Amino acid sequence: MLVTDVPLFRRFWYCVAPSSALTDRPFPFRLLGEPIVLWRDGDGTPHAVKDRCQHRTAKLSQGWVNGDNIVCPYHGWEYNGAGACVHIPQDANDERQIGVPGYHCAERYNHLWVALEDPIFDLPAIPEFGAPGYRQVIEFYEPWATHPLRIMENAFDAAHLTFVHKNSFGMPDPSVVPIQIAELPDGFTSHSAIEVKTPEHMKAALSTTEDRTTRTMTSRFFLPFSRTVKIAYPSGLENILCTFLAPIDDTRTQFTQWVIRNDTASQVPPATVIAFDRQVTLEDRTVLEGTDGTFAIVPTEGDEVHMASDRPGLLMRKLLNRLIRSHGGTSAREAALAIR
Repeated sequence: MLVTDVPLFRRFWYCVAPSSALTDRPFPFRLLGEPIVLWRDGDGTPHAVKDRCQHRTAKLSQGWVNGDNIVCPYHGWEYNGAGACVHIPQDANDERQIGVPGYHCAERYNHLWVALEDPIFDLPAIPEFGAPGYRQVIEFYEPWATHPLRIMENAFDAAHLTFVHKNSFGMPDPSVVPIQIAELPDGFTSHSAIEVKTPEHMKAALSTTEDRTTRTMTSRFFLPFSRTVKIAYPSGLENILCTFLAPIDDTRTQFTQWVIRNDTASQVPPATVIAFDRQVTLEDRTVLEGTDGTFAIVPTEGDEVHMASDRPGLLMRKLLNRLIRSHGGTSAREAALAIR
């Protein structure tokens, strides 16, 4: 089942761009295979509509902003934030109900979010954002050539650390890490602790001088493809990884990540934080972009063989399967078939 074949995926909020990407020009994006365009109105409020003029399908993203509206570059037709055509220069008295699909659009955590249809759940909650003593470091915004669920499963997979991250923080012992999981209506929480290496070039980012340290992790998975994980270190440092994935189409995922930390830029510069996570994410990306894009939501339906440490990823598939079936749009049998 391709992500574009699952209507339910249109009913989630997706992080599509950092706020800084939306200047005085329209910003194009592709979400679940659908071309969209974002812009700010005169008050700075962001809007998102389909990136196609209803006249002759020109890209609105190639146009410009006029007050609150976006203007098509082909013949100057103007559309408001709801997608309604509000001005046709060639016939200002045209009273037809003309327009393009408009989408839910919001701005939070210094990023822009879009839902193509009425969202099932609210935007993910990150209580530490903006709280006293915490700062945000915006890290990555890039497309990955893999399925978003592959990235999310990997984020909760402790067994890969020894191998994928052997050159960064992974320890040589591949033992399964005990994990506590609690299901929620829109995902789950998990708790675990693991010992990791701290190579010399990574010690500054972790505020430690030790060669090894312990990560105590409180993670939150948000359906369908997002997570936060608060990593607490013995030094008192809290580093909260915030990873939000938007399916561009059936083969690409927009990977967006920032961190929230309880230190200051004078203690650990943003560049040091980013360099640490850059090495780690590139190690993940190299492996994940080589995985097969086809896998079963229901494990018994597929060819993959699983192990105990796959529990969080299998729960993700279970929750997705349950949600798809409960909201209709696909049959139970179709929902259990492979995602590509």
